[in-house]
This record gives sequence, C-alpha cells and structure tokens, in this order.
Amino acid sequence: MTEHPQETPAQAVTDMVDHVLALAATWTAWDGEAAHVDDRVYTPHKAIRRVADHLIDHLAELEARLADEAPQPDRWHASATTTAADLAPFTQEDLDEARSRLTRLARIWADRLGALTEHELDHSPGEGWTFRELALHLRESVYYADALGDLS
Repeated sequence: MTEHPQETPAQAVTDMVDHVLALAATWTAWDGEAAHVDDRVYTPHKAIRRVADHLIDHLAELEARLADEAPQPDRWHASATTTAADLAPFTQEDLDEARSRLTRLARIWADRLGALTEHELDHSPGEGWTFRELALHLRESVYYADALGDLS
C-alpha cells in the first residue's frame, strides 16, 4: 500500500469514493460493451457493486474486531462473477443511487475512523491489518472504476 503524505485514513476512503463517483458520472454514456481487464469483466454496475461490497466487507470486519468478535467470513462472489444486473444500462437514476450509497458508506467510514485514536488505528484489536492499513487498502477500490475509466 502506497502511503500518501499527510493523508488521514478517513481521507483515503472519502478520496477513493470521490474518484469513483467522478468516473461514474461519465458512465451514463456507456455503450453496453463490458471492459475486459486482468481476466475479469467490468461494467458500470459491477464497478459500483464491487466498491460498495468492499466498503461493507471491511466495515463489518472493523466493527466485529472492535466488538471483540471474529469477523464473519466474506462470501461475496467478488469480481469473478458478472451478474445479469451488472449488464444493465447505467442510467442517471443509477448514478444518483450510486452517489447516495457510496457517499453514505464513505461518511460512515470517515466517522468511524475519526472516532478512533491514533493508537487504535495503529494497534487495532484482533487479527489482520491495522485499521489504518484497512482504510489505505480500501483506496485500492479505485481499480474497479479505473477498469472502465472515463467514458465521456
């Protein structure tokens, strides 16, 4: 994970979502042709789904660890699966929904991360990445949006 100087964990998540939504704003022009990247297939709906799933999955992990519980295993089909819904046209209404969903998820992350001390961010309970590392890992979710890129 590449550290960005002076970037807080909350900024890593909110900046990622801002990047994804900036690209998604161009996806209403999508011609229905899926992007084939790294042996996977990507569409606007799939990119949004994967970003949201990634945010939810790691948020569930963070909350379970804070509650001193074992995180539930991830059962997403991830990017290996492309559903019929992923192939649907990406409309202005879909973009509005994506904005609402991802912005709210980013805000939940920012609020949660902002409530943790520096010590808690770097010495997180349970097994796995520290919560700081988890937030920086989420930055990598731009991959799904970048697979489609700017379609304007």
